[in-house]
Amino acid sequence: MSELLAVAARAGVAERTAQAEALSLAAALAESAPGAPADWAKASPGATTQDFFDAAVRGRRWRGAPTAVLTELIAEGSTEKAAYAEALAEVASAACTLGEPTMRVVGNASVAAAAQLQAAGARPLQVAPTPTVQSTPQTPVEAKPEEPAKSVEELLAELDELTGLARVKREVHRQVAVLRVEKLRAEAGLKSPTITRHLVFVGNPGTGKTTVARLVSGIYKALGLLSKGQLVEVDRSELVAGYLGQTATKTAEVVASAAGGVLFIDEAYSLTSGDSGADQYGREAVDTLVKEMEDRRDDLVVIVAGYPEPMEAFIAANPGLASRFRTTIAFDDYSDDELTDILTGLAEAADYELVPEALDRFREILEATPRDHSFGNGRFARNVLEAAIGRHAWRLRDVTAPTKDQLRQILAEDLSEEEDVAEPADLAVEADQSEQGEEA
Repeated sequence: MSELLAVAARAGVAERTAQAEALSLAAALAESAPGAPADWAKASPGATTQDFFDAAVRGRRWRGAPTAVLTELIAEGSTEKAAYAEALAEVASAACTLGEPTMRVVGNASVAAAAQLQAAGARPLQVAPTPTVQSTPQTPVEAKPEEPAKSVEELLAELDELTGLARVKREVHRQVAVLRVEKLRAEAGLKSPTITRHLVFVGNPGTGKTTVARLVSGIYKALGLLSKGQLVEVDRSELVAGYLGQTATKTAEVVASAAGGVLFIDEAYSLTSGDSGADQYGREAVDTLVKEMEDRRDDLVVIVAGYPEPMEAFIAANPGLASRFRTTIAFDDYSDDELTDILTGLAEAADYELVPEALDRFREILEATPRDHSFGNGRFARNVLEAAIGRHAWRLRDVTAPTKDQLRQILAEDLSEEEDVAEPADLAVEADQSEQGEEA
């Protein structure tokens, strides 16, 4: 934590913000470990068990994607982004020591650390190879020269390299073409209809919505439509306060943090509907959001996301939303081959290798898995990998000096759905049963 705060200070990030982010990430990784809340609270005096689980909910989206602060550092081209990513990877490694070590936590930490490092272009970092081994602190890297901002063409190339998402890619390319011409017409002094830049993403969980939103933010910045290009991802809990009147302030503060970039609201329909219908708090958040979108229309893009039918009801719930969200992009579920590609890519990013037999075993698991609306798509692949990394560590627990291949290779047995009888009983608990905010 001390290294993270030191890097944050150099980057101009408030200590409180960096600390809260690190604590949320650690809680999200270790929430399945018995005794983790008590150990976690030692780094946050006065915190309760409920605080631990609340922090875990906030941090789950960072198990497979860069954190909010890291995203902003990347968008700004900060020279501290690699150092901050490495400090976050150390936080992920430290999460393996909270409570009683479990294989699930090791898997979570490995994938999360890889996500931070890959996003910032930092060097790979090995997270604790077994649940009982603690990582040695890494030497801070020297500040690197600021990298040039990516061009529209480079960002579109990154989009095109994503697995699947053919319809999404076509629509984003079309949006870019329209916005580019609109900008050129304005610069030439020609009249041009006002084209809303806000978007609706519809699709099942884990279909890449957040990943594409992050690329869109960069593309809009490269086009000169946004000043910063950061992505701020939130859900209802981060917009709605406990009392009427406070929600407007809370929502306005969140929107202000996204100014110059993209505000991504996952499961946005939760603001206007629920088990008992719309509530005053959600309506207050939506009304504030509409006002802020108008006030900041020149330097803010809002993307709302969720399941198709509820999103239609959400947009129709407020005339201000209907007039601002005119473009909907549908995210299709992944095929078995695409999910296999995603699993392979995630493993490579974490410096693991799935042997052919392991890939065959994954395809068998896919065939046996129901594909209803709750299927996690890319998140399903990530969860399988996290569990496999944990089993891999357990399999090597008695190997005194494992070879490099042994440390890297995921075998078919590591993807077995049956837990070793010698493992702690809590390992059957899934850490992200309620996770809805992250994607592949």
